[in-house]
Amino acid sequence: MAQLLSVNLAHPHSADYTAASFTGIDKRPAPGRVAVFAPGSIGTAGSGVAGDAIGDLRDHGGDDQAVYAFAREDLDFWERELGRALSNGIFGENLTTSGLDVGGALIGERWRIGEGVVLEVTSARIPCRTFAGWLGEQGWVKRFTQAARPGAYLRVVEPGEIGAGDGVEVVFRPAHEVTVELLFRALTTEAELLPRVLDAGDALNRVSAEKVHRRLEAGAGSSRSS
Repeated sequence: MAQLLSVNLAHPHSADYTAASFTGIDKRPAPGRVAVFAPGSIGTAGSGVAGDAIGDLRDHGGDDQAVYAFAREDLDFWERELGRALSNGIFGENLTTSGLDVGGALIGERWRIGEGVVLEVTSARIPCRTFAGWLGEQGWVKRFTQAARPGAYLRVVEPGEIGAGDGVEVVFRPAHEVTVELLFRALTTEAELLPRVLDAGDALNRVSAEKVHRRLEAGAGSSRSS
């Protein structure tokens, strides 16, 4: 059964690899149970996880990116690739899961965590300069992109409290075939996939939807959409 291994909260610090006054990418497992909620509009609201912190509110946080989840199985993959230990939360994820196919999750898919919390998958994480600076790995953005194991952003449908050991159940899967991985590849290395992303409809978060529409209007993906 899929389960939540840890809920991870930021330990904010300043760094020269971010333009913000601080970064919250350094996240570590929290004890006990933690509240999750819909934080509000992007640009003004932060994380949907109580006790977490986000430095760059322009591109992170808000209702459609309230929670970030990453699979322990994908962390284990990167441990082997990088030859170093990677603790839960080190990729800046709020939730570290086990037994859940995060990359294969559909946009709009819903997860129930514990008894009452329901989260909905909205998009894939796109690597940035802060992520690269934090990891300190040469060519990190390119390596992360090529691996196409991005983790998933989620919105909070039913708020409540969650904690390590809670079960994770997929309670809804939409009829389309737009997965987190497909969206990520469409936005990074395979523009020909962009027209397919539109099948996700309103389930796609606003930031990703705007990127897709801008690139399609500019002609990206036209070879497949004609």
